[in-house]
Amino acid sequence: MILDRLSNAYRYGEIHPRIRRALDYLAATDFASLPDGRRDLEGDTLFALIQRYKTKPAAQGKWEAHRKYIDVQYIAQGAEIMGRAHREQLTPTQSYSDEKDVVLLEGDGDFFTLNAGDFALLYPEDAHMPCLACGEVPVSVIKVVVKILVEKTGHTQAGANT
Repeated sequence: MILDRLSNAYRYGEIHPRIRRALDYLAATDFASLPDGRRDLEGDTLFALIQRYKTKPAAQGKWEAHRKYIDVQYIAQGAEIMGRAHREQLTPTQSYSDEKDVVLLEGDGDFFTLNAGDFALLYPEDAHMPCLACGEVPVSVIKVVVKILVEKTGHTQAGANT
């Protein structure tokens, strides 16, 4: 996992060209002016999901992990708490959905705050619990999740081990 400010994105572009394109897209786009939904950057290999929601109490959070995609989760507006744990330290609560590329899990992990301008780059081994309120009062968030396809070739072409 990588956690940083988008202003430092130049440090991570050399990991893989798709990671560079994802971070460049985040830096160049005014998400407050765009509606929610999917934006194809390179079809199913690189796309963005623009989301608006209210954060939720930690008790309503769910651990999730993916197999096919790396997530770059960027907070364009607002703030949230996110959990992170290694996928192997958690227990699945339902079978992996190939269609949705998600497995839900339970267990313990570490938590951190993502503020406006922050991003988390989450590899398939990084289970995460997003969308949590920073305090008692839920806040409105604009988040963009860029999905980067993991190509299985021994080492993935998007910079993650398979």
